[in-house]
Amino acid sequence: MDRVSAIGLTAGTGSVTGLQIPATASGPWPAPAKLNLFLHITGRREDGYHTLQTVFQFLDRVDRLCFDITADRTIRRYGGPAGVPATADLCVRAARRLQVISGTSKGVDIYNDKCVPPGGGLGGGSSDAATTLWALNRLWDTGLNAGELARLGLELGADIPVFLHGEAAWAEGIGEILTSLTLPEPWFLVVVPPVSVSTANIFSAAELTRDTPQLTIRAFLSGAGHNDCEAVVRHRYPQVAAALDWLNSHAPARLTGTGACVFAAFESEPEARSVERQVPPDWTAFVARGMNRSPLQAVMT
Repeated sequence: MDRVSAIGLTAGTGSVTGLQIPATASGPWPAPAKLNLFLHITGRREDGYHTLQTVFQFLDRVDRLCFDITADRTIRRYGGPAGVPATADLCVRAARRLQVISGTSKGVDIYNDKCVPPGGGLGGGSSDAATTLWALNRLWDTGLNAGELARLGLELGADIPVFLHGEAAWAEGIGEILTSLTLPEPWFLVVVPPVSVSTANIFSAAELTRDTPQLTIRAFLSGAGHNDCEAVVRHRYPQVAAALDWLNSHAPARLTGTGACVFAAFESEPEARSVERQVPPDWTAFVARGMNRSPLQAVMT
């Protein structure tokens, strides 16, 4: 039984087919999706990065990565996000950065059975990068500790540290200051409108609110919090606005990250499945369980 099946995960129906993975490859290693349960933009630093508050929770929807170690220092990628060249793929960039930092003479062929929708605010690229760092740190025997991996990941993307942290978390700073949380683990219906949202464009929008007052964890747990990016995305992406309005007619809906995906929580899987069957045909959707512990951590311990 593979690593993903052993912990009861599913890659969903959007998985890549036709990947010829060698028997010598290690894996599959899970790279889970995440949700931002709220997202407040509290300021903007001199270097252009935004300060924020958010809560991350993982989903049992995963990409599946396999790694075949080579001796020639070459890093190759097979599968992965459609339309993203290997040179721009975060998991390839993560492997190259780890290679440089560690001085290893080894290379790797990376096989990515991609199932988390890209450009949807689900953190798929960051999660792939985190899984790559964690797996190759072991397979290349580079010996970095968790803090060193997190600092390396932060060089590549602000969401990567939470995937390395491995627990649902309250996040501050640019997303790297993490406090573990124990949250309810509902069933989520995630709707995927047929559009990709540029995170950079949303964070550079003049109309984006950048001075939301600080929230406390207690206030969030009592129901406070919203997504500051939602108004901007609604205005610029009518398809996302339509998805939010439709899902809101069934349950309180929210944008994750900068979108395009929107989600709602349900107490049971049958409730979520019932609404999933009503999703308009122009959109795709999936049901996934919220997870306070990353499935990556489950296979690493």
